[in-house]
Amino acid sequence: MISSALVIPVLLITTLSPSVVSASTKTGVISAVGAENEYANVLSQIGGQYVSVSSILNNPNTDPHTYEASPRVAQAVSQAQLIVQNGVGYDSFMNNIEAASPNSKRKVIVVQNVLGLKDNTPNPHLWYDPTTMPAVAKVMAKDLAALEPSHRAYFQRRLASFITSMQPLVKAIASFKTKYSHTRVAVTEPVADYLLVAMGAKILTPFVFQSDIMNGVEPSPENITLEKSFFTKHEARVFCYNQQVVSALTGSVRQTAESNHVPVVGVYETMPTPGYDYQSWMLAEVSAIQRAVVRHTSTKKL
Repeated sequence: MISSALVIPVLLITTLSPSVVSASTKTGVISAVGAENEYANVLSQIGGQYVSVSSILNNPNTDPHTYEASPRVAQAVSQAQLIVQNGVGYDSFMNNIEAASPNSKRKVIVVQNVLGLKDNTPNPHLWYDPTTMPAVAKVMAKDLAALEPSHRAYFQRRLASFITSMQPLVKAIASFKTKYSHTRVAVTEPVADYLLVAMGAKILTPFVFQSDIMNGVEPSPENITLEKSFFTKHEARVFCYNQQVVSALTGSVRQTAESNHVPVVGVYETMPTPGYDYQSWMLAEVSAIQRAVVRHTSTKKL
């Protein structure tokens, strides 16, 4: 399911969790780290043969909110020339690692800053906004060129290819919004909220419930009852739940949806691998939501 518009140099991508692969970078190849594997993937697409990228959060079974970096992760970060991290508190462990190994020449891209977002931005899942990655990719190309000026034109060509490869996703989102705008959706967490809003969906679940689940806080009994009522009263046409972090409560909510014949769609915080790049992953999520609306088909796992 790799995008045909761009060939990703997967041999240059290593993973740092749970086991770290120590990176040895050839001369002229930029050593880079993506805190989340979706950012590492796009960075690899832009950098091509001139970047060796490692990702930290890459296991779909790991809760990013409770992740603790290992010493080997810290070592890889300390050696990186370029780092991409999400910000808004999602991967704050990166700040501590970077502070422990200061490097005035290291470039750090914080997606929160690229987008001009405040620290108290309530939904940290920025990569689900279809406008995020193109903006971040431009900064990636700029910083890569600053590190290796002789390859500036190469990075710009890769950037242009990436922007072009986003078009199927952009069109799929626009098509859904035209045909199925105001589709009522219930969720557990705000993982895919940015995407759902871009698709024109109406999110029924109060954000206080989503925030509680995201932060490991037990929602109020009233909000739990309200959430389940979206299915028992057949108000929600789709239920999107965080496939990556499942609890007894979210499992119970999902069971209520299934018992009332509401199709469920699993959404991921971390890009599922292998088989996906960022573009095809997002497109798969859009397709799963559309299948739920049109065919009443569940997609529990991509």
